[in-house]
Amino acid sequence: MGQGIGSLRVKGRRFAPFGVRPFGRLLASYTVNEVGDAVGIVALAVLVYDRTQAVAPTAAFFVVAKFLPALLAPALTARVDQLALRRTLPVIYVLEAATFAALAFVADGTFVLALVLALALVDGTLAITGRGLTRGAVAAVLQPAGLLREGNALMNLGFALASVGGAALAGLLIGTLGIATALAVDAASFLVIAAVLAATRDLPAADVEQEPFLARFRGGLRYARDDAPVRVLLAGQAVALVLFTLIIPIEVIYAKESLGTTSAGYGILLASWGAGIVVGSVLYLRVKNRSAWLLVTVSTLAIGVAYLGLAAAGTLLVACLISVVGGAGNGVQWIAVMTTLQERTPPGYQARITGLMESLGAAMPGVGYLLGAAIVALASPRAAYAVAGIGVLVLVLAALPLRSRLRGGGHAAAARNGHASGVDQPLPDPVITVPPAEAVTRRDR
Repeated sequence: MGQGIGSLRVKGRRFAPFGVRPFGRLLASYTVNEVGDAVGIVALAVLVYDRTQAVAPTAAFFVVAKFLPALLAPALTARVDQLALRRTLPVIYVLEAATFAALAFVADGTFVLALVLALALVDGTLAITGRGLTRGAVAAVLQPAGLLREGNALMNLGFALASVGGAALAGLLIGTLGIATALAVDAASFLVIAAVLAATRDLPAADVEQEPFLARFRGGLRYARDDAPVRVLLAGQAVALVLFTLIIPIEVIYAKESLGTTSAGYGILLASWGAGIVVGSVLYLRVKNRSAWLLVTVSTLAIGVAYLGLAAAGTLLVACLISVVGGAGNGVQWIAVMTTLQERTPPGYQARITGLMESLGAAMPGVGYLLGAAIVALASPRAAYAVAGIGVLVLVLAALPLRSRLRGGGHAAAARNGHASGVDQPLPDPVITVPPAEAVTRRDR
């Protein structure tokens, strides 16, 4: 049976993960989480700025909603990942629904900034934890079937569509129904997905000896530190995220001052990068079985080259064409790193390590934003793009000697070869049981 499943992946049956229950529901919950996060961020940013008419509270909102949750979520994940997913995931989504309902109430009534910030912190922490648990569950159900890369490719496509469509949906809801109603709709969507997951009987079941919270939290951090490839992947991605996001807060300045375009042109520039992300996500479906090292380095290189091209671009058209290339690299890079990380990680650490990766994805952009703003203050938007591009190229060059470390396949390869552990320093912690391979019928940033 294992041989047959492996052949499905080799033959490129891209939608096979849908036949592995409950992948479809996990994909739906992950995508709804991303859409809800996008809608909530836009709606709350508008709410805070409209009610305060000040930059400082708006900046504080982004710190509280994005940066601080990235510090809290790994600890929460370590606390709940040894509980049954059929209980924890629905509870997380119900709590998110309650949080957005409370925010809708505040938006429709008396505005209290401190309360909005506190609720944003709660929701941000729950969102990252939910994504980490879902990623761990996807690995648990798909790795035994040899379909992790196919599943991650579909998760990545869902993420890309949610990222591109979530902000647009937020604008539509706010413009037609108002902020409070938009937040209420967001709350309802989380309730629906909570009900769906609560009715899902075949979510991976925790099968562990209960550990004290601190011991489990430290164990996850210890594994990330002691396994050399995992440590390199996490550290490299942290640096990459700073460089990737360095230009985000200055894109509007770049578009209007460096390219001399209008607000509409700025929107087209952003849409071009978003379109590239969708292209990259589709492309990953075709190239997912290539070398992990090749996928990570080439996609990272594409982003770096695009940034250098944007630093030199003289017209909006050229900048948009370059953005499509960079966005395509963006669409492959995150999921290539995530998949490699999951394949290196044994089941007992999946939720904690993928949760740590999700936290990096939320925290490091804050560093990038500050660095980008400082470069523009000292030089120009083009200089910020140049610094980001050169930094990415240096990171790629630093990764070249690491090819042999990323070719081993880690835990997933060891499992396919019949070995119990494929990590450099195995830490025994088997925590998740999965449906037997015989249950497979057909079907990830």
